[in-house]
Amino acid sequence: MSRPRTPKGRAREVHRRLAEEYPEAICELDHRNAYELLTATILSAQTTDKRVNMVTPELFRRYPTPEDLAGAELGEVEEIVRSTGFYASKAKSIVGMARRLVEVYGGEVPGPIEDLVTLPGVGRKTANVVRSVAFGLPGLPVDTHVLRLTRKLGITAETDPVKLEFELNPMLPSAERGAFSLRLILHGRRVCFARKPNCGECTLEDVCPASELR
Repeated sequence: MSRPRTPKGRAREVHRRLAEEYPEAICELDHRNAYELLTATILSAQTTDKRVNMVTPELFRRYPTPEDLAGAELGEVEEIVRSTGFYASKAKSIVGMARRLVEVYGGEVPGPIEDLVTLPGVGRKTANVVRSVAFGLPGLPVDTHVLRLTRKLGITAETDPVKLEFELNPMLPSAERGAFSLRLILHGRRVCFARKPNCGECTLEDVCPASELR
């Protein structure tokens, strides 16, 4: 087929094909509720979801609610999350996040992004993960995979995550933004590897300007 001529056309074609490739747009961080997803996403910075999933069962066994985590000893939390890297700052963030949830939001994770980004350790990416995955609200998380793949696919030339989020938002129906992000992340992890993309197995190869098969 001919390549889509506009960034919006590219974004929609990419989303259509990835929806066929990954019909279940899943978040690979294990969680049972918004509090657990929020905590796990903070811990996922600069490490893998697999590593986070190894520590969160014990973390949530010890601190099953924001109230429990808010009252935790920082050193005990540090030991549990140590293997995720940057454990001191991450422990401080998740305990601080839990305390603010208790003090300001009655122990409930808020939905508005303006509230979420006031929590320690929470930027727009984390806020959008929680909004789109836990609450089913519009939200387009931009991580390294989304940044890399949208540039490779000719959807954008933007390198700033926040600017890219605002550039992508009008290209997609609001209800599909989260799924678009999740599918790009899955594709980046399973096919379009940063160092050696598997173009021969890529459903987007014929519309990708960066394909190594050309």
